[in-house]
Order: sequence, then C-alpha cells, then structure tokens
Amino acid sequence: MIEAFIFDMDGVIIDSEPLHFDVDRQVLEYYGYSITQEQLEGYVGMTNPEFWSILRGEYGMSQTVEEIIEYQLGIKIDVLKAAQMQPIEGIRELIAELQSGGIPRAIASSSPRVFIEAVLEKFGLQGEFDFVVSSEEVPRGKPSPDVYLHAAELLGADPSRCVVLEDARHGIAAAKAAGMHCIGFVNPNSGNQDLSRADLIVNDIRDIRLADLAKVEEK
Repeated sequence: MIEAFIFDMDGVIIDSEPLHFDVDRQVLEYYGYSITQEQLEGYVGMTNPEFWSILRGEYGMSQTVEEIIEYQLGIKIDVLKAAQMQPIEGIRELIAELQSGGIPRAIASSSPRVFIEAVLEKFGLQGEFDFVVSSEEVPRGKPSPDVYLHAAELLGADPSRCVVLEDARHGIAAAKAAGMHCIGFVNPNSGNQDLSRADLIVNDIRDIRLADLAKVEEK
C-alpha cells in the first residue's frame, strides 16, 4: 500500500505552463531579448533561479538573477490573479479520493513558494495538502530528487512507497531519482515532454484511481 501521494503543481494542478511561457517571453522582451516556446519547453520543471541563471549566461544579460525574478514574479502573480481558470479537470476528485482513502498528500513544485501559495489560494486548496515544498527550498531543483525526498521526509513516508504525479521530463527524472513511483500526465500545454520513464502514463487525471496506484507500485 502506498504511504503518500505527491503532486507536482504546474501542468498538473493548474494548467499554468502557457502562463509561464507568455510571462517569460514578456520578461525577455522587456530586457531586449527573444525566445521561442520550443526553447522554453526544455526548461519546464526547473526552478526560477536555475532557469534564469542559464538564460542570463546564454544571453549575456546584465541584470542579476534576483532582479529578473523580482520583475517576473510581479507580472506572473498579477496574471494569475486576473486569469479566469480552474484546476485541471480531475484534480479535485483525485484529492478527495486520496483523502477518503487516508493517503497523505503533498505538493513538491519547482515554482517559488509565493506562486504556489497564490495558486492554492485562488483555487481554495490551501487545506488539501499536508505539506507544500518548493524546489527553491532545497539544495538542488529538479531533475535532482531533493524536493521529492524532502516532501517524503515531511510526510514520514518511505520514498519507495510514494507515488508522484508529474507532467514534465525533469520532474519524472526527479521522482525516479528519489526512488519513487511516478504517474506521467500528458498535458499538451506543457509542450513536448518525454514521459517515457513514468510507471504509468495518463491523458486524463480523472482516469487515476486508487486501484491504479496499486498497479503502479507493482512495477
């Protein structure tokens, strides 16, 4: 029996990758640079500091990573608050089923905590998770396993008895490196993501049931 279920957030709980892509392009344009969505797709699942450190080096940007992120987050939070959106279909039902089954739940996201909290507040999900962890709060972001291992530690769960729900290549790599089982969710808005390392791949979160988790554990 699984001991805990850990959710990624972007592209899993909220269909936010289009928001991230748009804002990140705006930020680069503000500083005088351009980038394609296809290029951005390769960074899905990485933390903000890691992502902007790479781009800053590639583009030779004079601004500090901290300055860029401060500007980016200001726009991103405003866009989120104004957006007419709901959680991805099936998420509320999955959370309820896990809760009824007595399975502890956590979020382990690459987004900054301020964005995670803003998402949970927007959707009224603040009390639905036992713990929330941002990759920026651990030594290394995804694809390293740190954020998932820390979530398991907080939950008091054996990593090998945890199931992760992910939509991105970096996130699946992180979950597998943590020794966890992983369900890959095919979200077209997350770009061209290689989910082949996932133990189970679904096109609809509504298809995930407790019986499926037992099957995932058997792999």
